[in-house]
Amino acid sequence: MQRPRIPDRSRDALAPALRDVRAVVFDTDGVITDSARVHAAAWKEAFDAFLRAHPPEDPALRRPFDERDDYLRHVDGKSRLDGAEAFLAARGIETSAETVRAVAADKERLFTQRLREQGVDAYPYGPRVGVDAYPGTVRLVQALRAAGVPRAAASASRHAGELLSRAGVLDLFDALVDGGEAARLGLPGKPEPDLFLEAVRRLGVPADRAAVVEDALAGVEAGRRGGFALVVGVDRAAGADTGARLLLHGADIVVHDLGELCAGGAPK
Repeated sequence: MQRPRIPDRSRDALAPALRDVRAVVFDTDGVITDSARVHAAAWKEAFDAFLRAHPPEDPALRRPFDERDDYLRHVDGKSRLDGAEAFLAARGIETSAETVRAVAADKERLFTQRLREQGVDAYPYGPRVGVDAYPGTVRLVQALRAAGVPRAAASASRHAGELLSRAGVLDLFDALVDGGEAARLGLPGKPEPDLFLEAVRRLGVPADRAAVVEDALAGVEAGRRGGFALVVGVDRAAGADTGARLLLHGADIVVHDLGELCAGGAPK
């Protein structure tokens, strides 16, 4: 007599949208950790100093860098060089490679300085340097691990490994592809999908069976271009149209907190 099939309950802790995927790739800044705010503040200081020293001809383009809108539109998810070039171009500034490198280097210096000045604090998931891991993200990653779903972290930032380690969540991921690895391998930046494709390759799962989780417009576009089965947009800003923009750029679904993708949704 054939034994009755026992249903696999290992994925019951996941929302239905994730139950068929075989791997998940997470962006880092703004998705796993709240370090996007530190990046945005460093960019603002670097760009505002440049705009004061080299004001655009059009007075309307001389306004300071906006840590929400300009960050999301021009630099979020991109390499430092690509982000610097995109923002300066949006302000009508003709730049050389030397100028772009100088602004990007200033941002890197300011970002590193901010991390050092904020120091190390105790946090439920481990020691950190000026950043936290989002509890909803930790909950989802732990649910994926319990269900046997491989997980990777991918970021254009060279600081990704350090930030994940300081937040005490690096060991929750099976692979990490950061900005240093991207440079070593010659991977183009987002919105090209190469960073995510390398991450999912290391998990041994094809992109069309995997999901990407991103908060940046360039990132969700990269997930769509890469042919991923599911592209999840994370709308931390919760602005009037940020969710709509994530959908327009390629997200299949948008959530405010990744705990929403666990069975029962995000805790109240």
